[in-house]
Amino acid sequence: MKKIKYIGLSLVIAMGFASCEDWLEVNDNPNTPTQDVASLESRLPWIEHHYGYAAGTAGFRAGFINGTITSRKGVSTLATNLHNYMPYWDASNGISTTPYQHWFVGAACNLEDLIKKAEEEGAYHYIGVAHVIRAMGFMLMADWYGECPYTEALGAYLTPKYDTGQAIFEGCMADLDLALPYFDMTQEHNATPLKDGDSWNDGDVTKWKALVYGLKARWLNNLSKKSSLYKPEEILSAIEKGPKDYATSTIVNHVNDPGDTSSDALAGDPLKTSFLFDCAAWSDHIRMTKYYTDLFEYPQTDGSVVYDPRREKMLPMNEHYKNGESYFMVTSGVDIINSDILNNSGPAQQTYNASTKSYSVSTAGREGDTIYVTLKGVCCKQGGAADESYYQGADGTILSTGTFYTLPESPTHLMTSYEMDFIKAEVLFRQGDKGGALTAYKNAIKGHLDFMNTKLKAYGTANNPGKNPMPQADIDEFLASDCIAQTANELTMAEIMKQKFIAMSFSQQNWNDMRRFNFSAGNVGDFGVVYPGFDRPKSIRATAASQKFPGASKSDNNYWWRRMAHCSHEVNYNAKNLKESNAKATDNDIWSVSVWWDVPE
Repeated sequence: MKKIKYIGLSLVIAMGFASCEDWLEVNDNPNTPTQDVASLESRLPWIEHHYGYAAGTAGFRAGFINGTITSRKGVSTLATNLHNYMPYWDASNGISTTPYQHWFVGAACNLEDLIKKAEEEGAYHYIGVAHVIRAMGFMLMADWYGECPYTEALGAYLTPKYDTGQAIFEGCMADLDLALPYFDMTQEHNATPLKDGDSWNDGDVTKWKALVYGLKARWLNNLSKKSSLYKPEEILSAIEKGPKDYATSTIVNHVNDPGDTSSDALAGDPLKTSFLFDCAAWSDHIRMTKYYTDLFEYPQTDGSVVYDPRREKMLPMNEHYKNGESYFMVTSGVDIINSDILNNSGPAQQTYNASTKSYSVSTAGREGDTIYVTLKGVCCKQGGAADESYYQGADGTILSTGTFYTLPESPTHLMTSYEMDFIKAEVLFRQGDKGGALTAYKNAIKGHLDFMNTKLKAYGTANNPGKNPMPQADIDEFLASDCIAQTANELTMAEIMKQKFIAMSFSQQNWNDMRRFNFSAGNVGDFGVVYPGFDRPKSIRATAASQKFPGASKSDNNYWWRRMAHCSHEVNYNAKNLKESNAKATDNDIWSVSVWWDVPE
């Protein structure tokens, strides 16, 4: 991938020179663009940015697979393959390209030069970070594709060989171990401080070490189908050294900055906005599904419904009027599992009339689709204001409040203490320690609520009700209610994973977890159905069902979406090695072939 290496280098240099961002700035002479020009403090934030974009896009697109989102009808711009194929599970190579591009072209190809320059300076903390991000990126690719170039990926090979998923996994774990000692080293006197280039943890090596152990816990837990490799005590040990609270978690804090007018050369998006906004909420395309919105509702025996306090923050709302007073309506979810709405012109795009202050749909028979609220937000680069990132009409009516994770200024939770608690709950539950599992489960839910409120409070007084803090009384009432398990006997694996699914919304890990439990098949251990109510979309295209996901029932492994096929770059330019990597690499049903850790033993 020598060619990719130099393409990536040119992107880093070009974008750095074009930018005046605090993190993304290069002050060297742009007339001498060699691999030695980019300084440590200018190169690292670009690597962090492109990995983040790869992970954000992967998590967003996995949302079509795990039942979080769907697309409205009539999308004719952006990624046609994405919006016209993924909702129907009609998989095509084009849907897997962006994570690959941002990892290999934007991030990975710069790691060796970053390490070399850091070694020259004695900037040991940068070397540690490089090994961590290398591990994160290649693990993402292994979870995404199953097999990919690894040992030869970043050298001078034009057609690098593929490594097995297990080999990549072991290499990534080794990279984490390699990183740790560098964070304990004292940098040389004139070495560039990590703080100068670190846009994730602001140079805090304690947080980087916690990230390493958090990654270990996450990845080791993904081996739950591998009886010889799944080691609960190692997972629990890693959790103990992982993030413990908000202060030790790795959170990328994005901003909606009027000065953020430069563009990512690969995606054309702003540089400081959240990755999920860039890929999920830039345009009016995405709608939430009923499977997802139902997670926030708790029907009672008397016919009433109790709502999760996160509901109005995690789901988009829009503004309506009655008797001259405004109120907000939370989106309904599109029922893609039990209804054939996707094959019946829905969900249709709606329009807002500022004169009548009303919403309408012009598509005949779809008038009721006004209940589905778009995720769309508006960043400064699109003409929005820094403090008004919500999507609004000409009269100022809020057409979408967005969601906690998809506004331009939304945070990216890369590694958190609440994820550690969810993993701990799962591990202890597997061990039969239901009391310990209950404590970890409740800590995890409370942790996610607290993380959200910390950010919501930081926003200050907001015009957007979706950004106002949750009342503490509502949080306390929810945590003490029968909406969640209160005793060890009430706790189930399904309940642990439901709450984890909410907290980890729009993450690749949610798809990983679904694969580990065979979605809603109910045939893993004695856990029963771990994701009740989930299924393939009812509108799955016939060719997709017969050729790509040919399983006849939920219990068939190939009934489900198990991996991505490689994108056209590998198909067109590395075909021989691709075909040799997996017997089904170029077959139609590669999408339903398990990645290595998804194969039971």
